[in-house]
Amino acid sequence: MQDYRSNRDRTEKTKAALIAAARTLFVDKGYAETSTPEIVAAAGITRGALYHHFEDKRALFRAVVREEALAVTRAIEQAIPEQFTPLEALVAGSNAYLDAMRIVGRTRLLLIEGPTVLGFLEMKQLDEETTTLSLKHGLAAALSHGGGPDTAIEALADILSAAFDRAALAVNAGGDADRYRAAIAHMIERIAG
Repeated sequence: MQDYRSNRDRTEKTKAALIAAARTLFVDKGYAETSTPEIVAAAGITRGALYHHFEDKRALFRAVVREEALAVTRAIEQAIPEQFTPLEALVAGSNAYLDAMRIVGRTRLLLIEGPTVLGFLEMKQLDEETTTLSLKHGLAAALSHGGGPDTAIEALADILSAAFDRAALAVNAGGDADRYRAAIAHMIERIAG
């Protein structure tokens, strides 16, 4: 039992080191300009260990992007107390999304490099498993609470998700975060209020 646990711990530490090193390089240099020898050197492991854990650089990139998406989802979930109304939860969640996307490199990884490297469909699937799933739950609660049309949740989630992404890109480029928060809150209130 001890050997199994220590092997599992080593495996997780190795994967975490690879993901952390790759994240730094992908943010600093971009996916295309980052080589696997650079990643393994930064992680302090062998190239064989990289390929033991990940099929290729793209698979490692997918793991980095997945970790980023999960971190954003956790930030959203932590920002919403249970006593919030569905509308308050949607606004708080949108604010948490914008805040979470301000982590250095996250916008580049999730909104620029991710769609380029993994493609629209793979990124959409990842979104469906993370942030968009939270958004759909919030919309379903708000629209059923307010008597809104729940048949439009899929389309509304896509539209709002795109708006959130655009706001994150704008804030990342120096836009006024408070202006974007206010605009998104207004939009959510018009849709779900």
